[in-house]
Amino acid sequence: MIRQEEVYRIGRIGKPHGVHGEVSMHIDDDVFDRVDAEYLVLDIDGILVPFYMEEYRFRSDETVLMKFCDIDTVEQARQLTGTDVYFPRSEADDDADTLSWASIVGFTLTDHHTGTVAGVITDVDDSTLNTLFEVETADGKELLIPAATDLIIAIDPDKRDIRVAVPEGLLEG
Repeated sequence: MIRQEEVYRIGRIGKPHGVHGEVSMHIDDDVFDRVDAEYLVLDIDGILVPFYMEEYRFRSDETVLMKFCDIDTVEQARQLTGTDVYFPRSEADDDADTLSWASIVGFTLTDHHTGTVAGVITDVDDSTLNTLFEVETADGKELLIPAATDLIIAIDPDKRDIRVAVPEGLLEG
């Protein structure tokens, strides 16, 4: 059984494309540019299920036309619409220099100055010029921590930890 910590979200299945089971997939990670994998993981009714890829092609930077093995009709493809798509961490290039924003979701964020664990990164907001880590603290609060590259001190993919020079006052309640 695939566990949530073994994958990271890269996108969502859109509507069917054509009549032979192909789907449009909206991606927010450039993993296809960096790594070849045989399968993706889809969240089917809360269960993470591997789907092997038959072929895919880019429609744009954010859209991939995907054909999964054994999905051969528009009806089968339609059942996948709206499904979250995950990439297996075991297949990802875990070099700290090439990690994508999406792949660090689930990492622990530690303040470099104090060694204090701020919490777990739940999302990365890169929709504006100032990228932010969305961090959930142990007591359930949400923090926004700047994700500027000059503040990131170290990333340890094996320990799933990122050390950040958190600006003074951001961790105080």
